Amino acid sequence: MPTLASRIETAAGSAGSITFVTGAGADRVPYAVLHDEARAMAAVLQARGIAPGGHVAVLGPTTRPLVTAIEAVWLTGATLVVLPLPMRLGSIEQFAAQTRQRMASADVTLLVVDPDLAPFIEPAPGDPPMVLLSVLTGDQRRLHITAAQFDRPEDDATALAMLQFTSGSTADPKGVMLPNHTICANLDAITEAAELDANRDVMVSWLPLYHDMGLVGFCMLPLSTGTDLVLGAPQDFLAAPSRWLEWLSTYGGTATAGPNFSWVLATRALRSASGLDLSPLRIALNGAEPVDPETVESFVEAATPFGMRAGAVFPAFGMAEVMIAGTFPAPLAGLRTDQVDQRVLETERYAAPTETNSNGSRRLALLGKPVPGLEIRVVDPENGTVRHDREVGELEIRGTSVTPGYYGRPDLNAELFHDGWLRTGDLAYLLEGELVVCGRIKDVIIVGGRNVFPEDVERVAGAVDGVRAGNVIAFGVDANGKEGVIVVAETKSPDVDLTRRSVSERVRGAIGMPPKDIVLVAPGTLPKTSSGKLQRSLCRDRYLDEDLAPL
Repeated sequence: MPTLASRIETAAGSAGSITFVTGAGADRVPYAVLHDEARAMAAVLQARGIAPGGHVAVLGPTTRPLVTAIEAVWLTGATLVVLPLPMRLGSIEQFAAQTRQRMASADVTLLVVDPDLAPFIEPAPGDPPMVLLSVLTGDQRRLHITAAQFDRPEDDATALAMLQFTSGSTADPKGVMLPNHTICANLDAITEAAELDANRDVMVSWLPLYHDMGLVGFCMLPLSTGTDLVLGAPQDFLAAPSRWLEWLSTYGGTATAGPNFSWVLATRALRSASGLDLSPLRIALNGAEPVDPETVESFVEAATPFGMRAGAVFPAFGMAEVMIAGTFPAPLAGLRTDQVDQRVLETERYAAPTETNSNGSRRLALLGKPVPGLEIRVVDPENGTVRHDREVGELEIRGTSVTPGYYGRPDLNAELFHDGWLRTGDLAYLLEGELVVCGRIKDVIIVGGRNVFPEDVERVAGAVDGVRAGNVIAFGVDANGKEGVIVVAETKSPDVDLTRRSVSERVRGAIGMPPKDIVLVAPGTLPKTSSGKLQRSLCRDRYLDEDLAPL
């Protein structure tokens, strides 16, 4: 049975390459060259005692040396742990504490860190040995270590190739165990479901490599198939979202991906763009956070003048516990939605179809069918009874790429599975075999017997002028035995009172009741995970502790 390392070795013999792009230029590296550099770095790691069974953490921004180190760890047969970067400079102490927590829970035996980040992780008692990424590269020259000195370990498909931490949006991050055979199964599934052609496709990404969509979908997949990759860094995209579109146009990108908020930024960038060619794009994946149909449609409208096919948009579902890919639509199927009665959905947990596009309806994106090797079902979260089409319940998954569990957490693993099926914690329903996700079970707000989904509140509040789209959190709090809806939103508006009234009106129109409280805060206030997901439970705690600093 093949391993990730063996697949990377095979792909190194292809004509493919990885092009590292920044705001300043580009560096094209054939996979054969990258593989030789990784073999030499793997030999250096072996000289430091790294072998199968070891756990190596890497920490750094997206660069050629970082990608080389990632491949080198896999080649040694050790387990890779890619650590998140700090979200904000003001949270360095929290970043250092969270980094140590992840390393401890993953039993990391060596930390490889970018020199620019090393000062933030000063060695402390209990820390694993730390080596600078630049030192590893320097050791090759100083010790005259070459790729030929790499001692190839035997393949072991059952060995743990990676620990991928969950986002921590609803709970503390957990290390998802991903053995080689699980990884290879999902890579095969992605290749088949997306109809990937390594000789023709060009993948373009700015996604962080510590997030599974970036690491698996847009690093591991091209490295192991020989598909051309154009790789930028998140900070370069966020500094100028137009770069993403320029990279797609310049290199003839056929496949790319991003969370819903990134497509909002891309749409804004397109409004002032010129001379782009997006016609080669056939997969514009929207995932990692709830898919907003209006966001997708706005992007299509803005991108169509530049040649993009409407069918290229690709709403999908994935999670770290299945490696990454869970359900995919057919390529070039485009956005397809199910319009349902919102009140019936909230009170009866049934997706009753409606043709009326009004405040009483809700449009939900169809996210496709399970990728090859996986099965999905929806069950009653309380008794496990399998639900029928349009009946809302908890999504469960089983198959070839499902994780065996969380590393070192037998207490959680016992609750993770139900009769051999992975419990996702997502509220969803099926429609002729296709998945529709409604929200997270833990986030649902129960008001007057209704199940209000925070995504509905956040979407309409985020559309208010002055509110930062993608930077709104809604949750419920108890007051006198009755739960009410709280909205916390970031804003730069000079008229806070007007913004607050507008949010209240929009929310009332969407869910039939006004928020119990609206808190407007400065940009950068809302708590987010390392991958940028909103942390509703933490925001709720800060609200109750009166620790949000309202404007």
